[in-house]
This record gives sequence, C-alpha cells and structure tokens, in this order.
Amino acid sequence: MTKIQLPQGYTLRAATMDDLEAVVKLVYDVCEHDGDTDIAYSPEELKEIWEDPNLSMEKDTWVISTETGYIVGYEEFYNRSQHAALLGDGYVHPNYLGIGIGTALLRALDIRAREEIAKADPKLRVFIRNGMSIEDTIAREMHENEGYKAIRFYWRMEIELEDALSIPALPKEIELRPFDEEAHAELVYKAHQESFKDHWGFTPISFKEWKRRNIESSEYRPELWFVAWDGDQIAGYAINHYKMDNGWVHLLGVRKAWRKRGLGLLLLKKSFSAFYERDTKKIGLGVDAASQTGATRLYKRAGMSIGSEYVSYEKELRPGREIEE
Repeated sequence: MTKIQLPQGYTLRAATMDDLEAVVKLVYDVCEHDGDTDIAYSPEELKEIWEDPNLSMEKDTWVISTETGYIVGYEEFYNRSQHAALLGDGYVHPNYLGIGIGTALLRALDIRAREEIAKADPKLRVFIRNGMSIEDTIAREMHENEGYKAIRFYWRMEIELEDALSIPALPKEIELRPFDEEAHAELVYKAHQESFKDHWGFTPISFKEWKRRNIESSEYRPELWFVAWDGDQIAGYAINHYKMDNGWVHLLGVRKAWRKRGLGLLLLKKSFSAFYERDTKKIGLGVDAASQTGATRLYKRAGMSIGSEYVSYEKELRPGREIEE
C-alpha cells in the first residue's frame, strides 16, 4: 500500500478555483528556477485545464500548503486515453525541495492512477508518465525511487527573428487558403490524426475532444492557422497561438503523400512570418528529440535551436498490449 507522508505542519488537499493565481505563480517560480519560463501557465491556460470535463478537481488535483496556507506543491492527474495512458504533472517550489513534498504528491498521484486500472480494457498496458527538466536531478531521482524509468527526451526549440523572412514558393499544385472553422475544422482534425499516427506516444482522440482543445480555447487564433491544400485534399497544416507572450507553433504536420517536398519548411516559415508581422519576434515549439519524421532536422534548417531539454518518465502499472486506433 502506497503511504503518503507529509512534513509536520503541511497539508495535502484538492485544489480549488480559489487557488488559481497561487498555483500559476508556483508553476512560474518552478519554471524560472529551471531556466525556462516560456512553458509556464497563464491563468487562462490553467483555468481551462481545471475546467476540462475529463478532469475532476476534487479527485485529480492536489496542492500542498504550509501552516500559513502558502502553496508550495501542486500535482494533477489526467486520463489521456482509455484509462490506460495516464499523465501526471507536478511542481514543488524551489525553496521547499528535499523535505518530502514531491514524494507525497507523487504517491497521491500513484494511488489515483491505480484506480484507473479496473476501468481499462483488461488487455491494455496501463502506464503513467511525467515530464520534467533534464537538469532537475532532484525530481529525476525522486521518480526513479518511486519506480519510474526515463523513456524519452524532448526539446523546446526556439528562434528569435531579427528581420522579416523570405517564404519559399508553394509547389505548383499547392495553395494556402484562409481557415474556415465550419468547413475545415474536421478536415484538419483528420489530417492531424493521420499525420501523427506513427509518432511515438500518439493516442487518437475524438473530433469533439480535438475541437475542445484547439478551437474552444482561449488560445484559438484562426488567423494563425495555415492550411495547405492540394485540390480538395489537405496536404499539411500549421496551428499556432501565443504562449507566455511569445509565438508558439502548437501543431505542424504534413500528410505522408505530400512529404519531402518542402511543405513543412514552408508552413513553418509562414508561421514565423505571421508572428513577425504581429511584432512577435520569439517563437518556440516542443518536439520529440528522437522524432522519426525528421522534425528536429526541419526545425534546425529553419534556424531554430534547442532552448531547453526535458525527459519523460514512465511507470508501468500493468503489462499488456499498446493502445491502438
């Protein structure tokens, strides 16, 4: 039985909306300590996470506070797919490391995650994953002590533009059209599911869920969606928004039949140019460091460099087959 132990005087409880600003500040302080505030939350982002219909604040979030009520730790749980692919995301204030806060949160997460096993298809492998800065040796050691193993590495890549960019010419049969939500949303969704189905860790989601995450969101900027068409077929797409006041390339994909024709580079540079025109000079994105589609090479060719590196840890809760579409 997993046992949760707290330092004397500290309290573990579910987060509430009244904690929003305090948790946003906590996450920012942790990211600042790790040297990468570009991935911190805005209040709007965290509020949307807490309002996600797939997340219960009472069951799936935890905060740890001092005797004075100061929040020094936060953890959240998310059922990413079919009660088998599970995610955690935790933060401990830099001034409160090494006293058991992180371990208590991780064990609360473990108890919650194991409740999902009975809900998953008995043939599926059940696992939970957490990510952290590669430099965070305390968090890495803590996860290893709790049975997690490092399985994948990710980069946040970035570019700071000094001048306007030249955009490569479109292939003869390809054209960019303004994004029309009503007419194009489901087609972009299908193109995205196809483009990413061979990526490591990808799990398919419904159109309703995809739309909620990408369109029914405070981050939605349709003027920053660029879709490349070949007749009535989507060849590729770039979905962009702002993150911590910088540009962010959220999703970039090219369908298999249209790859190796320069379309990915064109969509990326079109995205950069759109941000530059809006007086946003710094643009970032996240990428699997071992991307099988050559994404890291593409981003480097576009002038991006590695801003920070992260590692994903996994704990297997039950063996079985992987989730399939």
